[in-house]
Amino acid sequence: MSNKNDKPITHARRQDRAITDEAWIRAFLHRADFGALATVHDGQPFINTNLFAYDEAAHAIYTHTARAGRTRSNVAEDGKVCFSISEMGRLLPAAEALEFSVEYAGVMVFGTAVFVADPVEAEHGLQLLLDKYAPHLRPGRDYRPIIPAELKRTAVYRINIESWSGKQKQAPDDFPGAYRYEDVAPET
Repeated sequence: MSNKNDKPITHARRQDRAITDEAWIRAFLHRADFGALATVHDGQPFINTNLFAYDEAAHAIYTHTARAGRTRSNVAEDGKVCFSISEMGRLLPAAEALEFSVEYAGVMVFGTAVFVADPVEAEHGLQLLLDKYAPHLRPGRDYRPIIPAELKRTAVYRINIESWSGKQKQAPDDFPGAYRYEDVAPET
């Protein structure tokens, strides 16, 4: 798959920030909090922010949404998707406004999303989510395990990963004036 510049869709413009280390990408997918699923309907892009779990053995991402809605209809029409995961580091001030920057890390996943109709696989995908976001809690001990009636109330998706790319910008620890947004964010 190529873009208009005749480069692979996974090509990073800033090659000095490109991450090709697949172990780094896998580790990032395991630790990242959430991602944004991009689908298209009649040429109109749609992005839905989702919790997700990376299933390394299946080389797939599991997520879930409402049983009916835009994600479901868009995936049914065209399963090609992009899933973006990112995290922000420190803000990096400069003497000139245009030179301000930020540390970041991210992964772009390209692939095909499918609605998981098989209840065994759907339960597996949901359990991966529970295990990721509540690793200290166990089914049967801390909460009732998933039951078939619950599977009928949600839509589980598997994103079959076809390609991915990573990107990261990191400044030295002693970068002058570097700060975290949460330390200075205005209160609302």
